[in-house]
Amino acid sequence: MRMFTVARFTAASTVLVLAVSGTAHALTDDRPTASGESLAAHTADVQIDQTAPVITRENILIHARLRTIWKIQTDVEKWPAWQPGVERVVKDTPGCLRPGSVFRWSTEGLDITSTVKQVRPGKRLVWGGPAQGITAVHVWTFTPTRDGVLVHTEESWTGEPVVADQAVLQAALDKSLHDWVDNLRHEAEAQAAK
Repeated sequence: MRMFTVARFTAASTVLVLAVSGTAHALTDDRPTASGESLAAHTADVQIDQTAPVITRENILIHARLRTIWKIQTDVEKWPAWQPGVERVVKDTPGCLRPGSVFRWSTEGLDITSTVKQVRPGKRLVWGGPAQGITAVHVWTFTPTRDGVLVHTEESWTGEPVVADQAVLQAALDKSLHDWVDNLRHEAEAQAAK
């Protein structure tokens, strides 16, 4: 009997350490717990680099169901169909986006390799990575409201090219995110109208 209690204590301690360290999330592949929340929801959210020389934030209210918006945003291989600036997207990691998923894409003359940093289904999506000397962190949050879904995005850029030409790259990122949320709204509302 004592051996069984020690084994249960050891197992419970291991689960607690994994959950606190965030390792449990990687081991569970973002499967929901009994309460419906993933273990990742209990770890700290990934944030943009608040000290970056270039940061852009955008908000938009979309009159469509959260499920529709989430599916459009996370189906990265279909981005070129509704994002005129995105030329191609290739997923290196099959299946749904999850922490560690990698996708390569081209937009506005940049070849980008993005790695998913955080996924809280229907709530939060974060990816980041390098592109020609620029390191980006891109955060998306989705908040249902009475009138639709409030989509908030923010992105930070760091690196030598950003420091060398901050004003031009700030304007480029401002336009890029403005266009992205507007295109996302247009696509989601068009699908909702069907």
